[in-house]
Amino acid sequence: MNVISLRNADLKDLETLLEFEQGVIEAERPLDPFLAQGELFYYNIPELISSQQIHFIVAISNEKLVASGYVRLENSEHYHKNPKHGYIGFMYVKPSFRGQRISNLILKSLKDWAKAKNLNELRLDVYSNNTRAIKAYERFGFTKSLVNMRMDI
Repeated sequence: MNVISLRNADLKDLETLLEFEQGVIEAERPLDPFLAQGELFYYNIPELISSQQIHFIVAISNEKLVASGYVRLENSEHYHKNPKHGYIGFMYVKPSFRGQRISNLILKSLKDWAKAKNLNELRLDVYSNNTRAIKAYERFGFTKSLVNMRMDI
């Protein structure tokens, strides 16, 4: 078992985080036929790192980045009971480190930060056919909520 530590992401991590972003996209391509072909980018990583509304952390093993995740403060819809919530994103664990519950360490840190900001709710999006991720999130305490549907026309 590897010793894992967590710290805030910083701009020195940018090269590795860009690789992680492509890892996320590579994992999601077979799950989402609506993703465009070619090189894609989901995140403005420097903004994620510098924003006061985002807690962006990385997991480290032997001085190397092995995982990432963030929680972003968001306003909820006016009809929801919690006026604000935390949105979890950029959850990524390098393939060789999967199965070690590193995502749980990251999620706990993100949850603790959100609680310190007086939030009472966390949300995230996961593909309905990503059963491994769904099981991990459910083990952590998330429950399924809304199903997003679409079609080509």
